[in-house]
Amino acid sequence: MKRIAIFASGSGTNAENIIRYFQERNNASVVQILTNNQHAKVLDRAKNHKISGFSFNKTALHRSDDVLNLLQNAQIDLIVLAGFLWKFPVHILAAFPNKVINIHPALLPKYGGKGMYGVHVHTAVVANKEKESGITIHFVNENYDEGAIIFQAKTIVTENDTPETLAQKIHQLEYKHFPVIIEQVLLNS
Repeated sequence: MKRIAIFASGSGTNAENIIRYFQERNNASVVQILTNNQHAKVLDRAKNHKISGFSFNKTALHRSDDVLNLLQNAQIDLIVLAGFLWKFPVHILAAFPNKVINIHPALLPKYGGKGMYGVHVHTAVVANKEKESGITIHFVNENYDEGAIIFQAKTIVTENDTPETLAQKIHQLEYKHFPVIIEQVLLNS
């Protein structure tokens, strides 16, 4: 059975959706939740599902092998970034080549890069009167939102959409597609 670690910074609704999806499968399971926010709700979600949850600081992630060792000791097959807001460290990417994926709430390469996350993305999309937006699932590399694209799904942006209504549309795409694409990546690795 393949082993998944999820990195998240906030409430963890995508993480919980992924956990539930794989609870109904026999080919993979989420075995670790890691966060840079010791008060993140995602840790409660991990505890509710009896999954190991860890919080860490920048030193543990970037300047030591603490987080890397946790991942290697858990024999992780795939690292999933689901609302993780820090740049992912190169030394972990090197240890897990093509084994780290992210979901971004826009159609990359548009609206990517440092500072483009959550409502910031949706605000920019609405302000620029885009006709469509969506999600991008991609491999992670050393630059924000520049790794090879695995999958995109689109939604229409209407003139009545606000950043909040667009966020709801994007969340629905995330919940529908992210677990399925994770499973496909695992099966093809």
